[in-house]
Amino acid sequence: MALTRTDRELFLAEPHVAALAVSAGPDGDRAPLTVPIWYQYAPGGDLWVMTGRDSRKAELIRAAGRFSLLVDRVEPTIRYVSVEGSVVSEQPAVREQLVEISSRYLPAEKVDAYVDFAWKDHGEQIVFHMRPERWLSSDLGKV
Repeated sequence: MALTRTDRELFLAEPHVAALAVSAGPDGDRAPLTVPIWYQYAPGGDLWVMTGRDSRKAELIRAAGRFSLLVDRVEPTIRYVSVEGSVVSEQPAVREQLVEISSRYLPAEKVDAYVDFAWKDHGEQIVFHMRPERWLSSDLGKV
């Protein structure tokens, strides 16, 4: 059963690790790049992801101008939300964004150490904001 708009947005707002997919070739001669990623989203707004400024992922997102995310779970029911949309902005990441997204996924006592490490070790990061345009969602109930 498809989720309501409210249910799909609330589900996407939960801290799932997403699968990001972006076109990997202009002629369709390659499968999309699909990788796990942390993301941030609040219902009704744009979502954002952070990645290395010169990463393959960043290069492909720039070239395509859009990407999709898929999040899912298997308990207590099988549920998924897939969202696709256009990139509406790209900007250099700031430390506060790294703190925000790390706090979403890590226990509070691990955030500071991770942020210190990642800010020094991962190189320059950028943030892509995506405006959700197409949604697919379902809850298959208890299977």
